[in-house]
This record gives sequence, C-alpha cells and structure tokens, in this order.
Amino acid sequence: MGRRIDLSGAEIRADPGDGSPPIFLPRQPAASPLLALDIGGTLIKLVYTASCGGQAELRFAKFERRRLDDCFDFVRAQGLIGCNGTTTGSSKENVTLKATGGGSYKFGDDFRQKLGVSLDKLDEMDSVVSGANFLLQNVPGAAFTHMKGKRNSIDISPDNMFPYLLVNIGSGVSILKVTGNRKFERVTGTHIGGGTMFGLAKLLTGCKSYDEFLQLSQKGDNFVLDLVVKDICGELVCQKQGLSTSTLASSFGKVITSMKKLADYKPEDLASALLSAFTYNIAQISFLVASLLGLRRVFFGGSYIRGHKSTMDNISYALNFWSESQMQASFLQHEGYLGALGALMSYGDPRNENLNPEESQEENSHEAAAPSDVTSADEHNDGNIFPYLLVNIGSGVSMIEVIGKGKFERIIGSHLGGGTILGLARLLTGCSSYEEFLELSRSGDNLAVDLTVGDIYGERGYPKIGLPASTTAASFGKVSSGKLSEYKAEDLAAALLNSFTYNIGQIAYFVANLSGLKRIFFRGAYVCGHEKTMDKISRSLKYWSKGEVQTTFLCHEGFLGTLGAFWSYENMGIDGLESQEVIREVLLGAPHTGQFPSSPLTHEQDNGGNTAAEAEVERLRHDNTVLKSELERLQRENAELKAKLVKSGEAATM
Repeated sequence: MGRRIDLSGAEIRADPGDGSPPIFLPRQPAASPLLALDIGGTLIKLVYTASCGGQAELRFAKFERRRLDDCFDFVRAQGLIGCNGTTTGSSKENVTLKATGGGSYKFGDDFRQKLGVSLDKLDEMDSVVSGANFLLQNVPGAAFTHMKGKRNSIDISPDNMFPYLLVNIGSGVSILKVTGNRKFERVTGTHIGGGTMFGLAKLLTGCKSYDEFLQLSQKGDNFVLDLVVKDICGELVCQKQGLSTSTLASSFGKVITSMKKLADYKPEDLASALLSAFTYNIAQISFLVASLLGLRRVFFGGSYIRGHKSTMDNISYALNFWSESQMQASFLQHEGYLGALGALMSYGDPRNENLNPEESQEENSHEAAAPSDVTSADEHNDGNIFPYLLVNIGSGVSMIEVIGKGKFERIIGSHLGGGTILGLARLLTGCSSYEEFLELSRSGDNLAVDLTVGDIYGERGYPKIGLPASTTAASFGKVSSGKLSEYKAEDLAAALLNSFTYNIGQIAYFVANLSGLKRIFFRGAYVCGHEKTMDKISRSLKYWSKGEVQTTFLCHEGFLGTLGAFWSYENMGIDGLESQEVIREVLLGAPHTGQFPSSPLTHEQDNGGNTAAEAEVERLRHDNTVLKSELERLQRENAELKAKLVKSGEAATM
C-alpha cells in the first residue's frame, strides 16, 4: 500500500480569486511527489504534491485532451513519476498513477507506452464527490457565493453539510445528490453543458480556447441577438401587463427576422449570447431538480466555470430568480479539479482501490422520481383530463398548468425554444426557414459533432450509472475546428434539433413531475405539423420519464383522430388562451438579459431625448395595432375550428 496523504490543516494562502492557487498541507511530508489525474471529454486535469519551503502543497494544472503529449512532457519535467507512492519495485515500470474520468480507460495504453506507468482507474462520480467533500470539510474559504460581481466566502459546518446538490459542469452536466462521505446518487444530467458552449463558440466565433471564449463574452452584448419581451410586446403593453421589458424570451430569437449573416455579427456578441443561453439553462434545470429533491443548498463545480465572474453571476441570479430567493448558488475553489482531487485522496485508502465504473454496486443513476402510473388512452374524457401541463413551443417555450375549464396558470418557461433552434440554424447552416432546417436535419448525422458517452469511456459506456455508449454526453462536444466549411450543414442541423428538443422534453418532464401532473400536451408553431420535431420530443419524454408520462400534440391537422374526446380547446379548459394570455405566453422564465446589472436597462432607456421618446410611442402604437390584428385572427381561427369540430363530432355521433 502506498503513502496516505495527510490533509489536516490544509489552507489556501494566496488570493482565492487567483484561479487555482496552491493548497498548503502543513502536516504532509515534503517528500516524493504524488500525482492524480482526471481525464475528461475535453480536458486533462492534474493535481500533484510538491515541496515549497520545506512544506508540501497541492498544485494544479490542466491540458486540452487533444494535447496529450504536452501533458506527458509536463509530468516528466516536474518529476512526477519517479516515485509516486504506489510501486512494487524500483523500476518506474511498476509505478501506478491514480486516475479517473473516461479518458483513463481510452488512454491507458498511451500512459504505459509514453511514460511507462499504469493507471489505477477510479470511479469518476465517486472521485468528484470525494473532491468536493474534501474542499468543504478541510479547506477554509473553499466555498463561496458570487452575486453582482461580488464574491463572499461562506462557512460550511461539517456537522450541517449534508445533504446538498452538486452540479458538475464538464463537457456535459452531471447532477448529484450528496448525503455523506462516499454517499451519493447521480439523479440526472444534461447534454447541454460546457462542451456545447465551447463547440458552438468555435463554430460561431472562431475562438480557439474556452478562456478566449469567456473573454469575448465579457465584451459582448447579447441584446443584439436575443429576443426580449419588449421586442415582442412593446413597452406600453409590457407596463400594462406588469411584465419586465428586458426578460429574455428567446436566445438568438432576433436572428430569425434579421437579414444579417454570421459574418455580420461581432464575435463578442455571439459569445455573450451563448454564455447567457446555456448558463441560464443549467441553472434552471438545477433549480427544478433541487426542488424535486427538497434541497436548498446547491454547489456548482466543474472545469467550465473557471472562476469566470459572468458565468457565476448568471447562474446565481438565475437560481435566485426561479427559486424566489429560496435557493442560493454556491461555488467551490478549484471547481474544475474535483475529480482529480478525489483521486488524489485515494492514495493509501484501501476503500478507494480499483473503483471500476463498470461495477454495479449501489445504483447511482436514478433520475428524478417519475409518476408511478399512466392513465390509459380510453380514460380520456371531459371529466378526467384535468389537470395537465400545456407546453407551448414558439420562439421560446411557455409551460402552463391547466386545472379546469378556464383555470390555468403559467408555471415556468424556457428561453431555449424554436427561435433558438432556427436562429442558430440560420447562422450555422444558412437555411432560410424552419421547414428547410428540418429537411436538412433528416439527412444529417448528429454524431459527427456530438460527444457520446462512448467517445469518453469507450464502447462499454458507463454502466454503473446506467449510461450506454450511445448516450449523448455533450451536444457539439466533438467540434474541434472553428471552420464551418469542415462540417456538413445537415449534421449541424441534426445536432441542433436533437439538443434543443431533448432539452425541452427534459424540462417539461421535471416541471410536470414537480407539479404532480401525469399528462403533457404540446402545441405551438415549432412543433405542430412537424413530424420529426414531435418524434424527438416524444423520445425525450419517454427517456426521461421511463415511459410513464403520456405525450400528446395539439395540432389542427388530424386533431380529432389524435385527441379523441378532446373535441375542442374549450373542453380542454384553454378556450381563448390565444387571445387572453397571448402576452403572458412570451414571459418565458429567464430572469434578464445582457451583462449582469441588478436592474437591467434596455438601450432605448439609456438614450433618452424627446425624439427617441416620440419614435418609441409611434413604434408602440404600431406594435399594438399589429398585436390587435393578430389576436382577432386567432379568435376567428379558434371559432372556425370549434364550429368545424362540433360539426364533425355530431356527424361521428350519428
């Protein structure tokens, strides 16, 4: 057995805001070094001990996975394989390094051939949790909050630390419920994570590193691309309805009506829109999962946070917004090294020897609890259809709980909707319509750009947590080049459709589960009549709910055959929804847009001046006229449909 590392008295002596400062270990002998690695889908993270003034300290380093040789050169230069605490002889051929992450399986032969060492492969989730618990229990100041640009350390009592939710943002996102030391379960995850942000950032901005993307985002203005409530309703209507003018309605939604091409947008504006779109989404899913599990304490870690202020501010504000200040986002120093830290902790600990991710052991792959029974189709009638969740997919997504005739309430929504799909599709593929985009996606292969579990762990996948090799780990996570010409438009279209429809399905399932609803109905311009979109959403709901949630689409085409006894919107309790609630349907649940102000202002509010005010009034009058015309059209369409369905129903009865 090798040496066991002494963690007592660990402390950070440098400014904690300086990236990943060393952690001093005053009681650890400054002898031969110890090294542990976390080889993920995108990055290789190293944690190792080193001597500093006669004392030992933990140091940190990272490399892109595609630069594996650079990692080998670093290990040699630092002398980290001379005697790593686990040898069976004097030769380095017998040196064993602790390693975790899927890459420890894929690159084991490379380490043996290039460094002459073997890898002791540890379970990734167990290592991540061990690393987080080590920081929380042993390193003062390792946990902190970050709101409005201000960092505040928080004290975590070891006696009152559990349970908590750990959201680990790597290429994809894993969400873990931690109940003690070595006690946890992976409750869910999402394929829209850091790999998605970086993959799309490469394609849209040409940036070559994630740090470059983050720097770009700080200089940008996502108002240029994102659709906000004011853009849809006008300021006067927003004031009348009590809506915030700057609420984010649809990420990249403005691209749909713009004549601009990708080259016409500034890279920094594109980066800003990407960062807000996906950080908000991760925060929203985290809020829903924490609510389902009854947890208030949520920690965010992972290599894609990087101590970036805007990233942490976005997550903090969004979680605070959706939870109505009942939850607080907390972050961890060295958040990108949790897996490597956990692996390092295992030296000399027999409980951690050879934790193989293929071992079944305790089931750690539970999704959020699904409804235990499903109402059969023949039970559908006017008396038992309530309550249900109505998901309206337009430029954004609005989710409404319908509890009876004329009784409905908007619960939440998502800014990643049809407008996001088509907006990104236009930038990436040049398509001019949603129909053209869907046609492109039919002949595409999303696996050309999507990172799968198999790409990270190999053909066996990650069976311990129930993830087969074919599971998407990170949408667009396989993108390695910033040249759009190197990718087929149809492959990009297929990846876009998969990523966002599956995301809508996941959020809808969590919302329905949280509200105790067993039926979900989908409607909206971006789903009805589009067979492939409906198929993707159906697959998503089937996956997340394990087949226990019923998915139905409300489309004019084939309406009677699809819904049976649901012979009108009126009988579903949503008669007049289009006219009475059309304004509120654009309030899609994201807290704000743009850079992170406490009370974000729109550009028009900044300019001032009588001329601008008069122009704004005129524009609002025009918007209101257009809106009134649209409402009248919807009312006529609803009346005609109702009459047609009533007539058809009478004929069927006869």
